[in-house]
Formats: sequence, structure tokens, C-alpha cells
Amino acid sequence: MAGVGARLIAQTGEPDLESGRRIFESQCALCHGQTGTGGRGPGLNRPKLDKAPDEEALRKLISDGSGEMPGAWQLAAREVASVALYVRSLGKVPPEILPGDTERGARAYASKGCAGCHMIDGKGQGFGPELSNIGARRSGSHLKQTLIKPGATLPQGFLYVAAVTAAGQTVRGIRVNEDVFTIQIKDAGGRFHSFRKADLKELRRLRGESPMPSFEGSLTGAELDDLVAYLASLRGKP
Repeated sequence: MAGVGARLIAQTGEPDLESGRRIFESQCALCHGQTGTGGRGPGLNRPKLDKAPDEEALRKLISDGSGEMPGAWQLAAREVASVALYVRSLGKVPPEILPGDTERGARAYASKGCAGCHMIDGKGQGFGPELSNIGARRSGSHLKQTLIKPGATLPQGFLYVAAVTAAGQTVRGIRVNEDVFTIQIKDAGGRFHSFRKADLKELRRLRGESPMPSFEGSLTGAELDDLVAYLASLRGKP
């Protein structure tokens, strides 16, 4: 009966990081490495996983498997959730001690109009990346580099484009989807545009460019440190 009771506990309640670690080390580490650095399977110590962009997809991948990766049919729902929680933790940047003041950084974020492109906890606009947990995904040095030279730290798959219609109108924005015949673009106002490529006068792929302006020169060194400290403090819900 003790085994049955333990199984019931495993099927209910909140996911547990330590339980997830133990299961991962005993059942997943052979392919993915003891700390998720990779081996026969891909490395998992990254902020974004190609085959599991969100929590639901990650849990489904663990349960069902994919390709050469077997499904974890033997795990209860809570155990799957615990493994997913641990896998997500592998890609998180540990908290850093940084120069700068987070409260002043929050004021700089507001005064520079960052909320016009970014969202934090549901507030702001969604043209740029969501920042609610950016501090868990990016180091302080990466954040500072992005603020100074946005085009140098573009995420994988990001592409800024300019589409010129037959009438001569230019639409600039982030590529959302593209296939052989069509392209969909999201502009700075959050509007989506869909074009047939054959109908466009020109389609420019602005590789290495970002719609985000550089803050080099518009912020002092101290102000830049403050903004980095604020962004690094955004680690999502505990």
C-alpha cells in the first residue's frame, strides 16, 4: 500500500524541482547530459528549446517523445511537470550582482518609452520581445550589449524586413511567417500585413538590423547600468 500512496502523491499536487532533477538524472541524463549540456540528445541548457517553445509543448514532448526520443509513458502527470520544471531551470541565468539601481532603471525604462514595444506582466505593447522573465534568460552583459548594439544580439530566426508594394508603399516590420509564395509581417504598430511575393515591387531582408534603437549616447554609463539592473531583475513569477 505504501507504493500506491506514493504513486497517488506523484499524480497530484504542484510540480517539484527536486523531484524533477532526480527523475531527469536517472532517466534523461544518459542522452542529454547530467546538467542538460547535451550528448546523444540535444543540449537543454538554453533559454528557448526549438521543439518545446512553451510549457505545454515541453510536457507533451516529455510524455509522448519525438523521433529517437522515447516517450515517458511511465511517469505520472505531476512527474512530467516536475521534469519540465527542472528542464526549464537548466536554461535560466543565475542571479548576478550588477552595478546600477533597479528602481532608477525602472524609471529609465518608463521615460525612454520601452513599453511602446515591450510587455512586462501584461503591460505595454508586443512588437518587441516579452520581458517579464528576461533576467532569467539573458545575462547582464548580454542585456547591456543589446541596449548598445541591438543588431548584434538578434535572436535566432529573427528577421527585420521591408516590403515595397506595387503602389510604392513601404511596410517595415518583423517577419512572422514566410513560405515560397507569401510573407506575413508585423509592423511597429502591432498590425499584421500579408503579401503575395509576386505582387511586391521589392522585398528587402534587413539582416543584422533591428527596429530597436541604440541607447548608446542617449543614456549615461550610470543610467545604462541602472536599466540593465532593472531588466536583470525581471525573472518572472516565482
